Amino acid sequence: MSRKATLFIPRVAVIGLGLIGCSWVKGLRVRGCVGQVAGFDRNLDSMQQALDVGLIDEFSSDITEVVRAADLVIISVPILAVRQVLQDIAAAIGDATVLTDVGSVKGSVAGDVEAVFGAGFGRFVLGHPIAGSERSGVSAADENLYVRHKVIITPQPHTDQAALRLVRAAWQAVGADVEDMAVSHHDEVLAATSHLPHLLAYSLVDTLANSHENKEIFNYAAGGFRDFTRIAASSPVMWRDIFSANKEQILKTLDLFQHDLNFLRSAIEQEDTTTVMGVLTRAKVARDHFSKILARRAYVEPMKTASVTYIASPAGSLSGSFRVPGDKSISHRSIMLGSLAEGTTEVSGFLEGEDSLATLQAFRDMGVVIEGPHRGRVTIHGVGLHGLQPPPNALYLGNSGTSMRLLAGLMAGQNFDVEMSGDESLSKRPMGRVADPLRLMGAVVETAEAGRPPIKVFGAGKLKGIHYDLPMASAQVKSCVLLAGLYAEGETSVTEPAPTRDHTERMLKGFGYDVKVDGSTVTLQSGGKLTATSIDVPADISSAAFFMVAASIAEGSDITLEHVGINPTRIGVINILRAMGGNIEVLNEREVGGEPVADIRIRSAQLKGIHIPEDQVPLAIDEFPALFIAAACAEGETVLTGAEELRVKESDRIQAMVDGLITLGVDAKGTEDGAVIQGMGATGRFGGGEIVTHHDHRIAMSFAIASLRAAEPIIVLDCANVATSFPDFVGLANNAGLQLDMISKPAAE
Repeated sequence: MSRKATLFIPRVAVIGLGLIGCSWVKGLRVRGCVGQVAGFDRNLDSMQQALDVGLIDEFSSDITEVVRAADLVIISVPILAVRQVLQDIAAAIGDATVLTDVGSVKGSVAGDVEAVFGAGFGRFVLGHPIAGSERSGVSAADENLYVRHKVIITPQPHTDQAALRLVRAAWQAVGADVEDMAVSHHDEVLAATSHLPHLLAYSLVDTLANSHENKEIFNYAAGGFRDFTRIAASSPVMWRDIFSANKEQILKTLDLFQHDLNFLRSAIEQEDTTTVMGVLTRAKVARDHFSKILARRAYVEPMKTASVTYIASPAGSLSGSFRVPGDKSISHRSIMLGSLAEGTTEVSGFLEGEDSLATLQAFRDMGVVIEGPHRGRVTIHGVGLHGLQPPPNALYLGNSGTSMRLLAGLMAGQNFDVEMSGDESLSKRPMGRVADPLRLMGAVVETAEAGRPPIKVFGAGKLKGIHYDLPMASAQVKSCVLLAGLYAEGETSVTEPAPTRDHTERMLKGFGYDVKVDGSTVTLQSGGKLTATSIDVPADISSAAFFMVAASIAEGSDITLEHVGINPTRIGVINILRAMGGNIEVLNEREVGGEPVADIRIRSAQLKGIHIPEDQVPLAIDEFPALFIAAACAEGETVLTGAEELRVKESDRIQAMVDGLITLGVDAKGTEDGAVIQGMGATGRFGGGEIVTHHDHRIAMSFAIASLRAAEPIIVLDCANVATSFPDFVGLANNAGLQLDMISKPAAE
């Protein structure tokens, strides 16, 4: 597509007719962004070839003639040749000429510009495209080389803003993603991610080439060796210059690598397999999420990389027996307590969703060796209550409020400081509810405005046990205080106004820690230890709830959900559906790892509206989005009260569900602490429409199952966050009988 209407540069000069400069010029040319292009290269054949293929309009062996009257000069020469080029053209460029480069070392070029033009020269914009090809020269020029590739611009305080806008626009015109970075930071990052790998590849090949067994080594080299050493085939002259120009940063990175290599060598020599596994697992995660590691984030945000929309078409009934993903609450706690235990904990059934993985990554960042997850299996090599190490950066917890609130309690007991941050949704959620009791225990905790994330917990303080009366029922706040109590002097107890999920108490006991439960009060003493164990995570009743409601509202449905956790503090959804007339059987009850589990059979039934008992609200707080759909399909009015916590979840779930139901033609209204929903009855059908989910996974899945009683397709927007709790929701739902189509596209589009 032509960008001529938004960018047009009358005259461009390109110095150095290699792949990088020629591809940029070709990209601008085919998009109609340039007028005349003049070229210069020390090789006459390259200039003639560029002219013959129409890449440039003219060339000259006199570099001053090439840049004279140019609006933009692109310098694409080896790093150590830049200063000479600048000296050669200094007298010929115009008063308004903008200059830029494409080199991979910015400090060196910045020094060259200052030496030739003076410290205040602002019309040179330092740039570096992160793109390339194994081919080189004029013939390799590719007009699409930079499409969706990063280009780093390193503006300085004196950089002219008009020049900066021109260079940025010229890169964006060829499809590049332009990012700004400080000069020193750029050189530090590139030393680690580009320059050091090239140095190591050259060194390894040279070492092996000098070996007396080099013939056998190269003859039997496998793909991994060839892949790693491929970059040693790059231009030695170019890389000699880069190693010289970025000497300081390369040496610093090389020293760090040499230190860690010696550490790994020692672990192998001593047969310390746990340490070796720690290096390998951390490296694998870093490699999987390399782009975010560069951004110095602890965890990747996959839900931000794509926009996902569900098209939920009217469907019939559900059937079959299947198991939904593992319980998210138990998955979180298995990682936390397993990391703090002494010994090796084996976890099966682990939920491989984004929230649980955020917790797992946080403990990896604090030095815990964790193998997996692989098909729900995780092996955690515990470090003991006092074995965590300071993370290299802030702990990035994505969308997971559970991770942040529970970790706040654990971090309060460490001897180091920690900052925890999250995505846009988590950054709006209240953290004062955990900060307040932690401060009462003597912790130093800072939050952003209005008690929102990021949250900073300053370690090395002496915590004291307290008795804390929860102002409102919250398992996360209760757990936060109890986990801090593991490190607090004396006794810590929490009394809750209504029952909440008790997974923390149960799992602490499972790890051998003494916890006393007396009615609504939970008490523990510091000074104990956690002993490694095995954990089989049951299927998450919150995920099962969508299928319980789906089978209840879809005529002719009969499904069995296998190995579902039926913790007494979590079965509100079963109790409420039964009160509404649901046909639900709990079969094969048993206890696994301290948690009760069962198979649940659900058959379709005509539901009736009820006033939901307030004592059931805390037992079903995460399941209410699905229960709103059940209420809309019931006969008569359903009233929910006492559920104000729903307004401070991933979204305001009361308002989001009411708005969505109204969109589909349901008579619903929100109240301060709940909602009033007029059910459609046995013959009622949802209309079609677009549902705004506010990036809330439970809102998305709730309106997806509504399609079972829809007359027209329901379009559910922004469903990427479903991965936080229910990987492959669409696949499992469609196998059971729904008709969901998923449309995914890159977020940048």
